[in-house]
Amino acid sequence: MYSCLKSYGIDGIDAFPVTVEATFGRAMPGFDIVGLPDAAIKESRLRVQSSIRLCGYELPAGRITVNLAPASQRKFGPAFDLPIFLAVLAATNQLSSLPEDAAFVGELSLSGQIRPVNGVLSMALRAKADGIPAFFVPEENAKEASIVEGLTVYPVSDITALLAHLDGSSPITPVEFDPLLILSGANQFENDLADVRGQHFAKRALEIAAAGGHNLLLIGPPGTGKSMLAKRLPSILPKLSFREAIETTRIYSVAGMLSPDHPILSTRPFRSPHHTVSPAGLTGGGSSPVPGEISLAHNGVLFLDELPEFQRQALEVLRQPIEDNQVTISRATSRVTYPCSMMFVAAMNPCPCGYRGHPKIACTCSPHAVQKYISRISGPLLDRIDLHVEVAPLEFSSLTGESHEENSAQVRARVEAARKIQHKRFSGTSITCNARIPAGSLGTYCPTTEQAQQFLRRAFDSMGMSARAYDRILKVSRTIADLAHQEVIDKPQIAEALAYRTLDQKYWYEDYSL
Repeated sequence: MYSCLKSYGIDGIDAFPVTVEATFGRAMPGFDIVGLPDAAIKESRLRVQSSIRLCGYELPAGRITVNLAPASQRKFGPAFDLPIFLAVLAATNQLSSLPEDAAFVGELSLSGQIRPVNGVLSMALRAKADGIPAFFVPEENAKEASIVEGLTVYPVSDITALLAHLDGSSPITPVEFDPLLILSGANQFENDLADVRGQHFAKRALEIAAAGGHNLLLIGPPGTGKSMLAKRLPSILPKLSFREAIETTRIYSVAGMLSPDHPILSTRPFRSPHHTVSPAGLTGGGSSPVPGEISLAHNGVLFLDELPEFQRQALEVLRQPIEDNQVTISRATSRVTYPCSMMFVAAMNPCPCGYRGHPKIACTCSPHAVQKYISRISGPLLDRIDLHVEVAPLEFSSLTGESHEENSAQVRARVEAARKIQHKRFSGTSITCNARIPAGSLGTYCPTTEQAQQFLRRAFDSMGMSARAYDRILKVSRTIADLAHQEVIDKPQIAEALAYRTLDQKYWYEDYSL
């Protein structure tokens, strides 16, 4: 006897259709699963056998062969337990019929309960694209799958409930979910920019970074508010669009980091790994590759505190993803690509002791020690950071005064206005913000006055900038002009952009002072 039904596997963050076929014949008893399954899928035969017996069915004497087609593509994870179970029952004449216009995914427990699996959102999106009207998923994954409009999602808690639905005795009620109800509260943040006293120069740099999607490095002694500023960056970024929310949620779904109660991300992610993180922890990897920190920060912020303390190898792997907004992980048996369009934000002390340039605490580091400390960060990586900003120690009056500090909502309004200008400018292109302007398009999108061009030329020659640093300054100047609602970049915008290139300025290395 032969049976087949539809299911889905995961490759990276994309889903691909899998046809689960089962045959039963009178021969030497056996249960084989073929089609390039991994260890978790090979073990599913034991879970299927246990569930069949506990649900009152039997495995007749004979050989059962299950094929996961296409056989040329590797399959991972326990999501095929449920379709294998149904295919085996149908092939052994214990299930009258299976719906041809439905897909099934789910992990089986030994008692017949259906456990959640990873990547259901990507599977649901692919099911809709393939014209599958009904999708049966574990109950805990149901809200996640129901985000996809036009797809009927059936939550399955256990095998008994599913079989009762299939024979018509007790239909399962489809899940209806409105993701816009979650996105409507997307601007609620625990951390507000008004919590940070003083630091107006750094706050201005934070606003520019948010308005243009620029990478940012904060440099200053301990306790000046570098981490506080970075953690409040998401609160001034533009609201996450529904498309961006789906993109980011897919990554968290594949990584198994979604909560059943919050099946779609409503705020931009903020990832802050410890400096002991490995290169694979940043980019992703493993025998069955999973997303790393840079992909988990997609459409959000990746913050590396104490940047020089990270492994040199881990920092160097960031160079290509920062440029390309995606990372490709190659293994002997697989090759996957994860998106990682994120803002890279880092913080560091100016020297090993942390007090170089402090107005009241003497630095104990030698010039050689300072140079060695800074050189832990390679020039190519620094070139990819648009703004290098000094965060100075605060005076007592700044902490205790009654000065009014702008809150995140006020700053975010200006940021969103600048982003609207960019969206209009880049309409019809793949460019999303000023930081993503290709080098070949700078002349088109970053027009400058003659005075501004001459000023930039003198700065380029005197500071010994690289071509990439030149491009970054133009992009930051474009953002500053957008915040001022100016179409043509003038000298003041170039001058301000240059002020945020601390590590390009010779004085910082030779005679540092705040």
